[in-house]
Amino acid sequence: MSSWSDRRVVVTGIGCVSSLGNDADTLWKNIVAGACGIDRITAFDVSAYDCRIAAEVKDFDPTPAFPNPKEIRRTDRFSHFGVYAGWGALKDSGLDLEKVNRDEVGVFMGSGIGGLKTTEDQHVVLLNKGPSRVSPFMIPMLILNMASGLFSLYYRLRGPNFSTCSACATATHALGEAWATIKRGDASVMFAGGSEATIVPLGISGFAAMRAMSTRNDDPKKSCRPFDKDRDGFVMGEGAAVVVLEELEHAKKRGARIYCELVGYGNTADANHMTAPDPEGEGAARAMRMALRHAQLRPDQVDYINCHATSTPVGDLCEIRMIKHVFGDHAYKLAASGTKSMTGHMLGAAGAIEMAICCKAMEAQVAPPTINLDNPDPEADLNLVANTPQERRIDVFTNNSFGFGGHNAIVIGRRFQG
Repeated sequence: MSSWSDRRVVVTGIGCVSSLGNDADTLWKNIVAGACGIDRITAFDVSAYDCRIAAEVKDFDPTPAFPNPKEIRRTDRFSHFGVYAGWGALKDSGLDLEKVNRDEVGVFMGSGIGGLKTTEDQHVVLLNKGPSRVSPFMIPMLILNMASGLFSLYYRLRGPNFSTCSACATATHALGEAWATIKRGDASVMFAGGSEATIVPLGISGFAAMRAMSTRNDDPKKSCRPFDKDRDGFVMGEGAAVVVLEELEHAKKRGARIYCELVGYGNTADANHMTAPDPEGEGAARAMRMALRHAQLRPDQVDYINCHATSTPVGDLCEIRMIKHVFGDHAYKLAASGTKSMTGHMLGAAGAIEMAICCKAMEAQVAPPTINLDNPDPEADLNLVANTPQERRIDVFTNNSFGFGGHNAIVIGRRFQG
């Protein structure tokens, strides 16, 4: 068997569900156009809520990805998103599951919260109708590993399978751990990503109570504004994204299209505060340096950074400080953008949808914009691709994700060189 360092891992498929499209091409078309998926919430009456806006997935039908309609009724919305994104990634990859060893195909699909709507709905049933009326499907519907479990069940994928959970770093941890799984020879193919469906009363009210969310309710399209002086909090999004990671020789044998090579992964903790990041971004900086070390790259070789950039007053500046610490003078030469300005913050799915965007950015050689960046914070004096995409050479990108609890996860992608 090849050594760790000899095994190369490439991205061969992308699937997604989002407010900006339910396939990678539609998502990318909208991202480059600077479209915004944020609007007034329609899923329930928000008139009494402080925050009344989100990036909802609308007109979504999970049926094509499920073996039969019964399974849809027995599963939560976050699982619908996850299974559909996995199915989309499988289609996009061209992988023929009848021709591979399914013992070597695994799934790491995470979620920050899991089946929150199921939890909410079944608690109402318990209070109003009693314990005997609680659904026997409640637990398998709400547990956050179920999107990962169901996708492997429906497609008979018998390789490594678990669900990461690290708040907003969840999906990037799934990507990194899947990369490591292939590197050490425990799988040939991994479906990796995240799914989230928290635009429900409990989710919106809980985050709003923390004063973490934007209340720019009268102007939803302008509400999420990473790095802008007028930012006032994040805007929740929902959906899922999954990428197919594949050992290079396995991909080459079947003639797969290769989006990029995944070459580095950093995973650290701030150990600073329950929700606030390290004020100088030191934990994130250690994750970035770890990922660069794995990738055997210098900081000045990075061309594009997809920032975590949630549009919170504290978090955005911590990330800017981290970039300046790690990249020095090169921080002013690379491009960095905050695409949550368009997708909203998809929580446990954020790192995966942003991985999809990074792959498409490398394919198009275009850095996507940070929309609503009209008055940059004085400290945010980098090339943050304000409002308009930039054509530029992208050979190396980093995808940054940071979560409540002090979790830092970063992956690095490189243009594939045969």
